[in-house]
Amino acid sequence: MNVFIVHAHQEPQSFVSAMKDAAVAHYTAAGHTVVVSDLYAMKWNPVASPDDFAERGDPAYFNYALEQRANANKLSPDIEAELQKLQAADLVIFSFPLYWFSVPAILKGWIDRVLVSGRVYGGRRIYDKGMMAGKRATVALATGARDYMLAAEGIHGDINAILKPVLQGTLGYVGFTVLPPYVSYHVPYLSEDKRLDVMTGYQEYLHGFDTLEPMQFPSLADFDPQMQRLPG
Repeated sequence: MNVFIVHAHQEPQSFVSAMKDAAVAHYTAAGHTVVVSDLYAMKWNPVASPDDFAERGDPAYFNYALEQRANANKLSPDIEAELQKLQAADLVIFSFPLYWFSVPAILKGWIDRVLVSGRVYGGRRIYDKGMMAGKRATVALATGARDYMLAAEGIHGDINAILKPVLQGTLGYVGFTVLPPYVSYHVPYLSEDKRLDVMTGYQEYLHGFDTLEPMQFPSLADFDPQMQRLPG
């Protein structure tokens, strides 16, 4: 199996980086091939711009998604390199700290630039018909909030609802089979012993990964050509 980890944390000694390292060690020991894109170390450019294309489909007016579709095979080398990693992967893990109920800007920029219309999704090639169908993905993240604050009755609400733009609107949308996330809570404030407990939990999550029940997202079979749900 080919495992691709997209990692977004500035500090190599951080807990999120330790989770990334644990995933690398786990899958390497199991005989799998692991590739990591460490976005900060790579100095990844998160800005979607006309420079992402070798030529313009419409020189007079710039629409990024339409330019992706027109130039899906004429991309800048940094985007093409990440696409090759993505397309070779059987499993993709996104590794990051939660920023403002979302991903860090550098990871959002990776999503914007690498999930290319015409190569990863497009038209009715979304959800279970998306171009990433047959591949699995998940997110492994850390947050400063306590678990009960990110629960259904907590002040922030359920963590899966908070992550919906990533889990459904990004990964599910392009066709991945999305597995439940692993969330490390309250990490900056934990004792070393408690951090070890959380890391043990993540290692158990990795060992049981193949038994996880995928998250459920729309199937195009349930919708008409106008994307309206079919009766019944």
